[in-house]
Amino acid sequence: MKKLLLPMVLLASATLFAQSPFDGTWVTKLDTAKFPTKPNEYSLNNNMYECLTCVPKVSVKADGTDQKVTGHPYYDTMAVRVVNASSVEIIQKKDGKVMGTDTATVSADGSTLNDKFTDTTGTQPVTGEVTSTRVSPGPAGAHAVSGSWRTSKVNTVSSNGLTVTYQGTADGLKMSDPNGNSYDAKFDGKDYPIQGDSGHTMVSLKRIGNDTIEETDTRDGKVVGVSRMTVSQDGKSIQVEYTDKERGTTTTFTMEKQS
Repeated sequence: MKKLLLPMVLLASATLFAQSPFDGTWVTKLDTAKFPTKPNEYSLNNNMYECLTCVPKVSVKADGTDQKVTGHPYYDTMAVRVVNASSVEIIQKKDGKVMGTDTATVSADGSTLNDKFTDTTGTQPVTGEVTSTRVSPGPAGAHAVSGSWRTSKVNTVSSNGLTVTYQGTADGLKMSDPNGNSYDAKFDGKDYPIQGDSGHTMVSLKRIGNDTIEETDTRDGKVVGVSRMTVSQDGKSIQVEYTDKERGTTTTFTMEKQS
């Protein structure tokens, strides 16, 4: 009897995990996002640009040429070009390849910052637009982009930047997105690579009940972020809480099931 029961139990267990409530394709709903209250801080003065809340901090000449930076997983140079008195263009590269482009423009009254971005770290570009509200001004005589800014709204993001697919396995979870990123990780606390990620991020998974998974992201052995994902009782949405361990901030949002 034991010889018969064991494979039956294993089969039932595999079926339970494989038919995970996370199975399917999910899309982030931008109107559900709640952003950190901690502001981002920039300085553009005397032909020098500084991102004071970047990790690590960035300080480069604002002359439009590629300037070397260190310690950043997705770029090793940054070029900052002053477009005019209210607008700045920033281009990030890694090994000579453009990884991201941002055009930041301050409103005429100086109260809001509009950032149009293109992220090319994946197999196809992700585009979007973010609005931030001024918290404090920069020093007298500095460029308008200087000062502290709090993210208030993500206006748009291309669909490939909002979509993710999960598939439960017998002892873990698979993830893939339209930009070439994927992982196949087990619920064993071990680190697994995110394939296609140019920042060489590793992921470990912990299952907390049948409807909640905690994902921990690391680079070079250091924890950089933790996501807790909980499927709703009706199985139609996932509530996500992401804690950025490097910056000490938390963002929450909801993903809705598409298929």
